[in-house]
Amino acid sequence: MESIRPTQPRAIPRLDVVVIGGGQAGLSAGYYLREAGLRPDRDFTILDHAPEAGGAWQFRWPSLTLSTVNGVHDLPGGFGLAESLGLENSPEIKAAHAVPQYFHQYEARFGLPVHRPVSVRQVSLRGGRYLVETDRGRISTRAVLNATGTWDAPYRPAITGAERFTGLQIHAQGYRDAAPFRGMEVVVVGAGISAIQILEEVSQVAHCYWATRSAPRYHEGPFLPEHGRAAVARVEARVRAGLPPGSLVSATGLPPSEVLERARSRGVLDPKPMFTEMTEEAVILPDGTAHRADAVIWSTGFGNALGHLAGLGLFNAQGGITMTGRLATQVEGHPRLHLLGYGPSASTVGATRAGRAAVREVLADLRREG
Repeated sequence: MESIRPTQPRAIPRLDVVVIGGGQAGLSAGYYLREAGLRPDRDFTILDHAPEAGGAWQFRWPSLTLSTVNGVHDLPGGFGLAESLGLENSPEIKAAHAVPQYFHQYEARFGLPVHRPVSVRQVSLRGGRYLVETDRGRISTRAVLNATGTWDAPYRPAITGAERFTGLQIHAQGYRDAAPFRGMEVVVVGAGISAIQILEEVSQVAHCYWATRSAPRYHEGPFLPEHGRAAVARVEARVRAGLPPGSLVSATGLPPSEVLERARSRGVLDPKPMFTEMTEEAVILPDGTAHRADAVIWSTGFGNALGHLAGLGLFNAQGGITMTGRLATQVEGHPRLHLLGYGPSASTVGATRAGRAAVREVLADLRREG
């Protein structure tokens, strides 16, 4: 793409909107920008640092199937995942294959100007416009729709002695399958959906110690749409108040699933106290006893991949960003900067709705200026 190749100082491209991120939220925003009449690569563009289409889905572990993921919502426009898969459609198809294939076909069908791999290094304000600096040049834009999500910001708590541990340590981000852990003493850390999925798999080939900071919360009975809406509302209230969003699962509890039932039926769901220290070959429990460990899998969630926005000073003293707008995607004080996938929009259905709302709001602001 000519507009984001290394440029001469006099030739910085000037666009109306830059979308950062090519996952669910970024593609949704791109669709609504095209629907509103913006011209690809002349009025708006989408920058994605991943090597291929598919957002974070292309990096998910191979054993994760469409029957075990926590829902994949269709992108807007009437072209859904089932149509993309066609005869391949099956609950057991690998999510890391199905979703990237769907996103790739979606980009082509709707003519979305996604450019990859492009890494955004910094976004700053210059003369009332945003300057987006990438590894392939710079772009000046009137508005930024940031859709970088969480996958590139894995969180791991600081534990005394973690650097001394000589066994295998990985975050859930790097988990692929249970094979490397066969016959090991494995500590799985975390109480979310991914922790349960990993625990259920690894416990079939290894002895597992499931460490959680607090008792896992299970959602009793069917998980209805109103339960999801209530959880989103709680997270939305937090970000509107400038608080860190927290996770949707922490608000909903663990929803019923086949994986959860399999783990329960095998007696695997036996949470133990979180360890407070690590040695070369053990984790130290709160009572001082040592539990031998060959490996630790940190299924401790993700932060938000917003390092490229650091120069804008968005975070407050509480560690959050104060959000506004109809669906709490707009950064307070930055009417043309929207964060998609932050807080209440951190789900596939939330990301799609947020893309639509953010496009409407940012284009209305741009029209007012003329």
